[in-house]
Amino acid sequence: MFFFNARTVLGKQPLQGELPSDFGLFTGTLKIAWPAMLESFFAALITFADTAMVGTLGSYAIASVGLTAQPRLLCLSFFFAVNIACSALVARKKGAGKREEANQVLLHTLFITAVFSVLIGAAAFIRADSILRFAGSKGDTHAYSVMYFRIIIATLLLQTLTLAINAAQRGVGNTKTAMKNNVVSNGLNIIFNYFLIGGHFGFPALGVKGAAIASVIGFTAGFILALHSVLKPDSFLYVLLRNTKPCFNRGIFASMYKVASGAFIEQVFLRIGFFLYAVIVAHLGTDAFAAHQIGMNIIGISFAVGDGLGAAGITLVGQNLGRGRSDLAKIYGIFCQRIGLICSLCIALCYAVSGSAVYRLFSSAPVILNYGSIIMKLIALIVILQVAQVIYGGCLRGAGDTRYTAMVSLISVAIIRPFSGWLFVYPLGFGLIGAWLGLTLDQFMRFMLTRLRFKSGKWQKIEL
Repeated sequence: MFFFNARTVLGKQPLQGELPSDFGLFTGTLKIAWPAMLESFFAALITFADTAMVGTLGSYAIASVGLTAQPRLLCLSFFFAVNIACSALVARKKGAGKREEANQVLLHTLFITAVFSVLIGAAAFIRADSILRFAGSKGDTHAYSVMYFRIIIATLLLQTLTLAINAAQRGVGNTKTAMKNNVVSNGLNIIFNYFLIGGHFGFPALGVKGAAIASVIGFTAGFILALHSVLKPDSFLYVLLRNTKPCFNRGIFASMYKVASGAFIEQVFLRIGFFLYAVIVAHLGTDAFAAHQIGMNIIGISFAVGDGLGAAGITLVGQNLGRGRSDLAKIYGIFCQRIGLICSLCIALCYAVSGSAVYRLFSSAPVILNYGSIIMKLIALIVILQVAQVIYGGCLRGAGDTRYTAMVSLISVAIIRPFSGWLFVYPLGFGLIGAWLGLTLDQFMRFMLTRLRFKSGKWQKIEL
C-alpha cells in the first residue's frame, strides 16, 4: 500500500486531526469514485454506440451526428458551470452537516437552469441552420445535422434539469444515484437506437432521425429518475423539505456566483476552443471528419475514467474542506490521481495493442482505417495525460478554484489546441494527423498547469 500511503502523499503538510487508515482512505475514495466512473463510462458508451449504429448508414451519417456535438455542448456550457458550483457547494454543505442550505443550493440551481434552458434552447432551435453551417456541415450532411440537432435541442430543459439534480447528488456523495439514472437513460437510448435507426421489431427505419428520437427517450427517462431521487423525505437532498424556502438567498447566490462565474468562463473557453478545432477538422472533408469523430468517441471512453475520478475529486475535496480538513482533501485528491494513473496505463496499453481494430467497429472504409491506425497510437499517449489533467481539474473545481481552471482553458484549449491544430493541418501539411498532434499538445499543457496548481496547495485556502 506504499503507493497509497496517506502520510507519504501528504508530504510536509501537518495533520489537522486523526488520520483514517490507508485502507480506509483508499476504499473511501473508491466508494465515491467507481459509480462516477461507471456513470461517465456509460455516458461515453452511448456516444460510442450512437456512432457505431449510425455508422451502418455511411460516413455521411457519422459526420452528420458528429457535427452536432460541439454546438450542443456549447449550448450546455452555461449549465455545466452552474452544476460545478452546485456540486462544490452541496459537497461543502454536506461536509458541514447543513442539510437545509444544501437543498437551497439545489433549488437555486434548478430555478436558474429552468429559466436559461428555455431561452438558450429556443434560440438554438431557431438558429440551427446557421449554427450547423458554421460548424462545417457540407451538402451531404447539412440537412441531417440540422434535423438531428433540432430534435435533441428541443428537450434541452429535461437534459439540463437532470444534469443539475445529478450534480447535486454527486456533491453529497450519492454517486450511485447519478450512475443508476444514467445507466437506465443510456440503456434505453441504445435499445431504441436499435429499434429506430434500422427498423426492427416493427419500428420504422428512421436512420439519423431515429438516433435523435432514441436520445430523447433516454433523456426523458433520465429526468424522471433524477426527479424521483430528490422527492424522498429520508434522503439528504429533498426539494420539499419543510424549512427550505424556494426563494433566493443572497449568501448562497453569492457563493454560487463566485464558483459558477469562473466555471462559466472556463466553459466558454473550452467550447470556443473545441468548436474552432472541430471546424478546422470538418473542412478536411467528410471521410476525414468521420475518422476524426470515431477517434474522439474512442478517446471518450478513456475520458470516462478521468471524468469519474474528477467528479469524485469534487465530492471528496469539497466535503473535507467543508469539515475543515484540508489535509484529507489533499490526500483524497492524490489517491484519485493514483487510481487514475493505474487505469490510464492499462487503457493506453490496450489502445496501443489494438491499433486500427477498434475502428473496424465503426467502418470498413480503407481510408478511415488508415487514419485510425495512426490516431490510435496518439490516443495511447493522450489518455495518460487526459486522465491526469481531468482529475487535477476536478479537485481544483471542488475547492472552488474555477478562475485558475478558466485560465488553463484559455491558454490550452482556446489558444493552443486550435492554433497548433491549424498549424499542423494546413501550413505544415499533416492533414488530420496534424489535428491530433495539436490535441496532444493541448492535453500536455493542461496536465502541466493543473498539476502545478494542485501541488501548490493554494486551492486549499479558498473560502466559499
